[in-house]
Amino acid sequence: MYPSPGRGHLMSLVELAQSLLRRHPSLAITVLISSPPHLLPSIIPYLSSVSSATPSIAFRHLPSVSLPPSLSSAPTAFSDDPAMYFEYARLNNPNLYHDLSELLSDSQPSQKPKALVVDFFYSVAAEVAAALRLPTYYFLPAGANPLAAFLYLPTLHKLTTSSFKDLDGNVDIPGVPPIPAKHMPSRMLDRSSRIYGHFLETSTRLAESAGLISNTFEALEPRALKAISEGLCVPDGRTPPVYCIGPLVAADDHISKHECLIWLDSQPSQSVLFMSFGSMGVFSSKQLREIAHALEKSGVRFLWVVRYPPPHDEMWRNLAIKPEDDPGIDEILPSGFTERTKDRGLLLKSWAPQVAVLSHDSVGGFLSHCGWNSVMEAVFAGVPMIVWPLYAEQKLNRAYLAWDLKLVLAVAESEGGFVTTDELAERVSELMLSEKGRE
Repeated sequence: MYPSPGRGHLMSLVELAQSLLRRHPSLAITVLISSPPHLLPSIIPYLSSVSSATPSIAFRHLPSVSLPPSLSSAPTAFSDDPAMYFEYARLNNPNLYHDLSELLSDSQPSQKPKALVVDFFYSVAAEVAAALRLPTYYFLPAGANPLAAFLYLPTLHKLTTSSFKDLDGNVDIPGVPPIPAKHMPSRMLDRSSRIYGHFLETSTRLAESAGLISNTFEALEPRALKAISEGLCVPDGRTPPVYCIGPLVAADDHISKHECLIWLDSQPSQSVLFMSFGSMGVFSSKQLREIAHALEKSGVRFLWVVRYPPPHDEMWRNLAIKPEDDPGIDEILPSGFTERTKDRGLLLKSWAPQVAVLSHDSVGGFLSHCGWNSVMEAVFAGVPMIVWPLYAEQKLNRAYLAWDLKLVLAVAESEGGFVTTDELAERVSELMLSEKGRE
């Protein structure tokens, strides 16, 4: 297995590995780690815990490579720009070839690698696998609706010369609800961009693979899966088989004593709104204040994972401190908010054990960015959602979940993605306190 950099991508593939091993204990799985040095400290403890708990999963580190100067101006930018993932994978192909060749030549016949499972962002690894005659399977942590869109992208590319961001009206994709062109995955909106070219290339590779592995299940997305299986999304070629292996939900056993779980123990059943927006979900200080006012207005109990505003936000200038400093949560929210809501709310900085929180009886709703892992975890736990898409394919997820499946409530945003106090308070009250929320 070959995940792209970042803890989230790694954990998804490791969860797939563990799922395979539960069904086929005789398997041995090697996970090839290809991450820049500055990202390794965030994943090394996780690798150690998996190695000790699951000896059948081995980790093998590829040598680090250097990005060209035009792409490596700031180390932290790597995590924010998926284009770098594609470039990093391309530069690492020689190392990948060396390690896979070594595994193929040094292993006993019964232990030689039989296939390569590749992260979506590392699609270029298919060139190495083909040279070594290893079948390539792609793992997509997204659902079937985005998969249909990616498979259909080469067709859409031929049908127009305009970028999605410049098109009015809807995009029609087989098996997917009509979606405004501007709501396509954010990195695909500009066809002149480097990242669009990577996505287009990857979409072609998906169709040429031995199979596609998706974190979904057939009962959730039957229309998209039917369209894919009937070849409607790849009208000019073959469609590989799709394997639905979801919901993949990682266990949070090792953090069972987290403070927020102890706080949830003291709250009434299904009374708390959990609010978390993924590892990259960052709001301006103005938007954070609107969220806080909405929570006060709604009167509901809440558990809110708060992230500091981005470095360019006006808050940092007003506080006269640098983004790497820690002003404390109280400094970025309305004056007195924490004190006024202390009896019904808990604030956490940056992170919460999401699977454990969603599984807790006191949680009755989830305000989410509509990332697919979060969707799967909420569906698995039976927790209803309000969705607020922020980036990637999240607006496409919303189109299906809110407008077609009617499984979630959706906030209404302004043109720039801003959500007002009144709008958010109304959606929160609707989900937590009304008949529509119960439906």
